Amino acid sequence: MLLPAKSEVARQLRRYRAWERSMLASPSDVAVRATFEDSGYTLCVLMGKRCAREAAEAAERYLRTNLVTCAQEQPELLSPSGRKTPSGAA
Repeated sequence: MLLPAKSEVARQLRRYRAWERSMLASPSDVAVRATFEDSGYTLCVLMGKRCAREAAEAAERYLRTNLVTCAQEQPELLSPSGRKTPSGAA
């Protein structure tokens, strides 16, 4: 599994959090809500998650960890026996 550049994850997480604050300040603003949802979708794709909240949490964890720790936290990188596989496949 390829991991995204930490600089891009940080940039997208900042964007998501900024639009989240704007959306909470102006919940009836359709344009702000749409941009917030777009930023959440981008973060989901980047982090491989289905929910923007999970993607934001994964991004924060990823930015706090080094490459080895991140790989160990990703269950899809482990085989059913719990051992890492060379190609990332189970």
